[in-house]
Amino acid sequence: MLPDTVVAPASLDTRAVHAGRQDLTELGVHAPPLDLSSTNPLPDIDAGGESYESMATGGHPTEGGAVYARLWNPTVARLERALAELEGTDEAVAFASGMAAFSAAVTAAANRGVGRHVVAVRPLYGGTDHLLASGMLGVETTFCAPDSVADCVRPDTCLVVMETPANPTLELVDIAAVVSAAGERPVLVDNTFATPVLQNPAAHGAAIVLHSATKYLGGHGDVVGGALAVSAEWATAIRPVRAITGGILHPLAAYLLHRGLPTLPLRIRAQQATAAQLAARLVEHPAVTRVYYPSVESGDPQGLLGRQLRGPGAMLSIELAGGYAAAQRVTSNRRWFTHAVSLGGVDSLIQHPASLTHRPVAPEARPGAGIVRLSIGLEGIDDLWSDLEDGLR
Repeated sequence: MLPDTVVAPASLDTRAVHAGRQDLTELGVHAPPLDLSSTNPLPDIDAGGESYESMATGGHPTEGGAVYARLWNPTVARLERALAELEGTDEAVAFASGMAAFSAAVTAAANRGVGRHVVAVRPLYGGTDHLLASGMLGVETTFCAPDSVADCVRPDTCLVVMETPANPTLELVDIAAVVSAAGERPVLVDNTFATPVLQNPAAHGAAIVLHSATKYLGGHGDVVGGALAVSAEWATAIRPVRAITGGILHPLAAYLLHRGLPTLPLRIRAQQATAAQLAARLVEHPAVTRVYYPSVESGDPQGLLGRQLRGPGAMLSIELAGGYAAAQRVTSNRRWFTHAVSLGGVDSLIQHPASLTHRPVAPEARPGAGIVRLSIGLEGIDDLWSDLEDGLR
């Protein structure tokens, strides 16, 4: 008898290419199929009803099939399996946008019977901050610094929310430390900036990993989506929220997002290499008073690079000596940087957070008027540097 063969875990690059495609051989296809059905034929009343009940209460389809696209879609499910594999979680649940995903996570947490209080660690993406501050989801939110989580947690706290690297100042937060401070309360980590290539929050104790899939997962600026990578228990709690509110991701968007995953590690590494070079040059520029990037001096005071975050990433922000007027100049009339919100695409973007993505945030938490955020794409380093230098003059 031959000895058992020990198979080493596949590399991230290999998993990114093959994740979610395990059923293709059985289906007899090479490319993942796109199923646009809005409704599905039922074998009979009993089987269809049982499958509907399973999905409406957070489970998977049974022999009755997918029934209705608001509950389940095979193309969406294939993307979910892929993302769960990359994040190291049991499952993932995909949504029509990152904000839809976040809203479902908060709703599911608030409905567990513990309470309706949320602790949110600032800084956060402006949309997340604004939604929590508005009270629109029926929760009360206490905003705090990373080292104040334990002081802010209450008996009725149902969720702790954090983002690292944080938007827009790339502040790094120790996930394990926040999880410890939260105690038994679940912690949600927005992993949009890092992606599974650079960080896996679940490995550090996070219960819910949030992605605005619109950004790096899609990577080409042509699809909007969101996802939550979670345990099987959390997936069962989250899926009914998606089914009832109708927030499921469209199959075509799921198809495009899944198509973007095989190149995700390559894109991240190439964009990160350029961002690191630009950050080093910007540190020396007289028009720049501060560079926000994990690998520059003062960018990682807790030593999380290499311990939690596997690389500094492709996002960076700069604070300009000339304040708002300088921000106006550097964001306008660029040749290679597109003045636009969003991030994570193959082309470089530049924007002014205080005026756009973080405009609704409370004044005390809003980024400074001289801060400009850069999403670095796949263009040549010298072209991007020339473009920035022209604006910084």
